[in-house]
Amino acid sequence: MSYVLGIDGGGSKTICVLIDDSHQVLGRGESGSSNYQSIGIEATLKSIKSAIKNAVDEVKIINTLKIDAICLGLAGVGRVADIKVVKGLVKELYNQNFLPIVWALQPANIVICNDAFIALVGGIGQPVGIVVAAGTGSIVLGRNHQGDIKRVGGWGYILGDEGSAYKIAIAGMNAALKSYDGREMSTSLIEYFKHHLDLENIEDLIEVIYRRGWGVKKIASLAPIVDFAAASGDIVANIIIDDAVKELVKATSTVIDAIFSSDSIVEVVTTGSVWRGRCKIHDRFAESIVHKFPKVQVIFPRYEPAYGAGLLALQTTQI
Repeated sequence: MSYVLGIDGGGSKTICVLIDDSHQVLGRGESGSSNYQSIGIEATLKSIKSAIKNAVDEVKIINTLKIDAICLGLAGVGRVADIKVVKGLVKELYNQNFLPIVWALQPANIVICNDAFIALVGGIGQPVGIVVAAGTGSIVLGRNHQGDIKRVGGWGYILGDEGSAYKIAIAGMNAALKSYDGREMSTSLIEYFKHHLDLENIEDLIEVIYRRGWGVKKIASLAPIVDFAAASGDIVANIIIDDAVKELVKATSTVIDAIFSSDSIVEVVTTGSVWRGRCKIHDRFAESIVHKFPKVQVIFPRYEPAYGAGLLALQTTQI
């Protein structure tokens, strides 16, 4: 029996699943952030250790558990330098005696990748297709049957992230302020932002955004206000949502054109908070991309990203 670990490490939490060679999840554990670029290596190692421990603790075993492979899909990991850092982190795990684990890893059994790739594999159930991730940030990543990978976006809130919750929220506040100035048409977004943030005047957005030091995630959390206004029929809010859809369709189309033939049957899995809105953004996206590529099938995730990491780890034991 082979046992592998799949790890999904993000900016807010880390999830680890323990899987056997029949694809059965034996244990699942959670812990805090493991984005080493924002919290550092030591804190990242601590979170990964904790997630592994919580997963293994769910398994009632008599003997020591032998881990044959591991896949770490971590946020912000994509460059060669990042992979080198994470490999060093995996070596540190070898030296930890915190679990009834025997590490039986070979270099070929250690998979390190971006969290978008494990979202693709988990969402579809295999490493072929496209993931359109639209949460706080956004990225589109695809892989074909030949193993070719194409990524579009994922450049962060300053340089990119079109179609993300952050960009939707920013566009919503911008539209509200332009409307207040008289530069743009009237919009209910003014009242929605005032009510949600308990503002006396929309001008008080300055104090909220600048003086309170709101970060990217906090600002992104305002995207549902735009979504609600759009679902209620606000024209300006719907323009913002349509613009977000156009950007996500453009990014997805770029991936399809790059690595798939125009008549390929391609599954596109959508992940992230943006897709859970009330204004039917998922339907708008699906209708638009299928209109361009009739054989594309837009789906919601079949499995979580950590399970996708587990499948990638298990794949290395079967070569």
